[in-house]
Amino acid sequence: QVQVVESGGGLVQPGGSLRLSCAASGSIFRLYVMGWYRQVPGKQRELVADITSGGSTNYADSVKGRFTISRDNAKNTMYLEVNSLKPEDTAVYYCKVEVVPTPRATRPYDYWGQGTQVTVSS
Repeated sequence: QVQVVESGGGLVQPGGSLRLSCAASGSIFRLYVMGWYRQVPGKQRELVADITSGGSTNYADSVKGRFTISRDNAKNTMYLEVNSLKPEDTAVYYCKVEVVPTPRATRPYDYWGQGTQVTVSS
């Protein structure tokens, strides 16, 4: 089994910053793409940014230039530096990881964390 735990959310004023972390643990043979998603009530979950094991990144247009994704492959951990926060960034932020759990697994599987709340408000 694979566990995914996010941390670092909180209440911040507009223009502020946070650093979100996502740690994957458990049965991990290979860890491929790691990604951050966010969701507000009544809307679909949307991709914020993702990063491959080789370090290639992809960002939603709405966060380009403000958010920075990174990962530490040795620790199976991913980070999201969120700067210049806006009220519309308020959401639950989820981490998704793409994992091959064992050498016998024939494909990768997606695992999600429980989410961390980010609230941007004055």
